[in-house]
Amino acid sequence: MTTPPSPPIPEYVFKPPQRPDFGTMGRTIKLQANFFEMEIPKLEVYHYEIDIKPEKCPRRVNREIVEHMVQHFKTQIFGDRKPVELEVTIPGEGKDRSFKVAIKWISCVSLQALHEALSGRLPNIPFETIQALDVVMRHLPSMRYTPVGRSFFTPSEGCSNPLGGGREVWFGFHQSVRPSLWKMMLNIDVSATAFYKAQPVIEFMCEVLDFKSIEEQQKPLTDSQRVKFTKEIKGLKVEITHCGQMKRKYRVCNVTRRPASHQTFPLQQENGQTVECTVAQYFKDKYKLILRYSHLPCLQVGQEQKHTYLPLEVCNIVAGQRCIKKLTDNQTSTMIRATARSAPDRQDEISKLMRSANFNSDPYVREFGIMVRDEMTEVNGRVLQAPSILYGGR
Repeated sequence: MTTPPSPPIPEYVFKPPQRPDFGTMGRTIKLQANFFEMEIPKLEVYHYEIDIKPEKCPRRVNREIVEHMVQHFKTQIFGDRKPVELEVTIPGEGKDRSFKVAIKWISCVSLQALHEALSGRLPNIPFETIQALDVVMRHLPSMRYTPVGRSFFTPSEGCSNPLGGGREVWFGFHQSVRPSLWKMMLNIDVSATAFYKAQPVIEFMCEVLDFKSIEEQQKPLTDSQRVKFTKEIKGLKVEITHCGQMKRKYRVCNVTRRPASHQTFPLQQENGQTVECTVAQYFKDKYKLILRYSHLPCLQVGQEQKHTYLPLEVCNIVAGQRCIKKLTDNQTSTMIRATARSAPDRQDEISKLMRSANFNSDPYVREFGIMVRDEMTEVNGRVLQAPSILYGGR
């Protein structure tokens, strides 16, 4: 018994609803939009899931691990759908760090489907294709700059934009891949946010507490000064300066109530006995370093129960730490003045960003056959007649 062949499935063509009409009032004007047209190839992209242990590593470290795998293991990892487990070792702060990485193939992401959606043959834009393109376009900037959300930031070269209180303005750019007008577009815009200034902790404390210089503070901090300083520095990363080239980093968990000359901790001696030793005496004996500001408190770093104390003068604020705390009114006002731009200036900055990014020379973008136009997209707008304004009934 044979069955008749099934009728062919009719090809579905998505017809978007037509807009009611185009504008007629006012006069037309040509506008430049900060969207840059992308040329997308019709190929398949492989989606992998990567599990890194230990977990909760900073994203910067995760990116270093992935970059290391691409450089050293790509022939044995990619192109095969079997799960792979690796041990990856990358240089760390003072010693190498090892991670266990599990890689699992998830799916194929078809850019052909994206073309069909843009041409109206599919009812919806496949989200996973936009996500894949975003990953490709963001990979190199994520390695070069400091990423925050969809934006990338870098300190200004040759000049600083201080906000006061140990904070400063960093300028950068926002980037995202968007479907628009049945084409894929790269949206680029300038952005700015507050970061903590990379500087010695002593200078950071002076800015926070409004000291003109450290020389005017010859007495221990008052309780109110210590509380204010603690609120600002708690949670920040600092790096030490007293161990030569080994710039080990720590996260601040507290500020001690007592100065370095009186702050003690349990020190285990060579004979196995444990004695109480002051931080100032320990640095004098261990590092031959006589503290200049032993009347100031210490930073407690790492885990609180481990009693790790560092004098302020041997610590620097680590660069690239975004300020997520609320800005003061003066800092907000300074930020607004620093970021105010006219439309022509904003256009020039975006054009400079595009030239600097040079996406068409990005090896990852080129590997996927993506091209980005350097010119902004031209769109039509309309200038409406200014309305009449009445004030006081006149």
